[in-house]
Amino acid sequence: MKKLLVVQKYGGSSVANPERIKLVAERIAKYKKRGRKLVVVVSALGDTTDELVSLASQITLAPAEREMDMLLATGEQVSSALLAMALQKLGLDAISFTGHQVGIITDTTHTKARILKISAERIKDALRKDKIVIVAGFQGMTENAEITTLGRGGSDLTAVALAKALDADECEIFTDVAGVYTADPRVVENARKLHYITYEEMLEMASLGAQVLQSRSIEIAKKFNIPLHVRSSFNYQKGTIIHTPPKKSKEAKAMEGALVSGITLNKSEAKLTLCDVRDKPGIAARLFKKLSSEDINVDMIVQNVSRTKQTDISFTISKSDLKKAVKIARGVSKAIGAGEVSIDSDVARVSIVGVGMKTHSGVAAKMFAALAENKVNIEMISTSEISISCLIKKSSSEHAVRSLHKKFNLGRR
Repeated sequence: MKKLLVVQKYGGSSVANPERIKLVAERIAKYKKRGRKLVVVVSALGDTTDELVSLASQITLAPAEREMDMLLATGEQVSSALLAMALQKLGLDAISFTGHQVGIITDTTHTKARILKISAERIKDALRKDKIVIVAGFQGMTENAEITTLGRGGSDLTAVALAKALDADECEIFTDVAGVYTADPRVVENARKLHYITYEEMLEMASLGAQVLQSRSIEIAKKFNIPLHVRSSFNYQKGTIIHTPPKKSKEAKAMEGALVSGITLNKSEAKLTLCDVRDKPGIAARLFKKLSSEDINVDMIVQNVSRTKQTDISFTISKSDLKKAVKIARGVSKAIGAGEVSIDSDVARVSIVGVGMKTHSGVAAKMFAALAENKVNIEMISTSEISISCLIKKSSSEHAVRSLHKKFNLGRR
């Protein structure tokens, strides 16, 4: 009988210290006793990545991205080796590998590289020898042997990509929460755990600020139809299954019947405004092409032409790209004879997400009414087929989330 191959990923909170690493080892041992073949991806211990970033900032405020990858990749090597040791102490045959040792080849974009291919030959060889394979997440290597990292939450991407490369039977994402919730349970006390959610909804929620999974990992799962099980590493309860059920199934009908599935909040964005821009073709293209060339993702964009034939161009970006974006925007402004570049970091984006929105009218009106009733001013708006996002002041963002959660009746029933 064929043994099921399970790929698991344990986040930083799950392996935050030696005691938790030992508990993870005991969980893995139970899977092994049930006859599973196991590939385990781990993040760095607890806040290790943040601590490494802080160390770098004490040396320089503008570290080279290549050196940041060299530095940050060490965190996952520590946790993978320690987990292998914990399993070996339990009498299990385990071996740890770095990302490049298992053949994760990426492009050359340091700090947020994309995976090009995975050979996984060393993993396959270890599995044939009935070993438990531990892989350092978040990292890979270019074809020129340069170490790269996959961006924040990159261990999720490592796990899903390995599940595809190995044709795994299951892919489980272990974290410090019990699954995917209708809102962040730290913000909304009565947030409800979702038993199932579609790839589309989860991808939208992840890209809009939900921190359960990296959005790129959902893209891979959706593309190759890899069901994911998000669950807590602190208990053995069922979590949230992310997949697309058969259209005629009861599960599909229940999922599509929900108007809004969740509320997300993203406090890690900033708004830039290029002021007094002439109403002339090609200026917006010039600005956003420059930003794109530096791998800066732009989200919301607002441009209005006034009667004076001048306009302001406002857009949002991740705060991690703020310094680069400001430099580019000021360069473009000077070149085209525009005005100042204003910066607002005191903003947050609140969003509602749900596949049911596609077939219901009045959802936007209901969202705007809820914000107005709570005196929350909207600065920018963006929409997609299954989401509506509003940029608001950070100080009122958590209150806005609670208000919307109540308005759409998403709490525990």
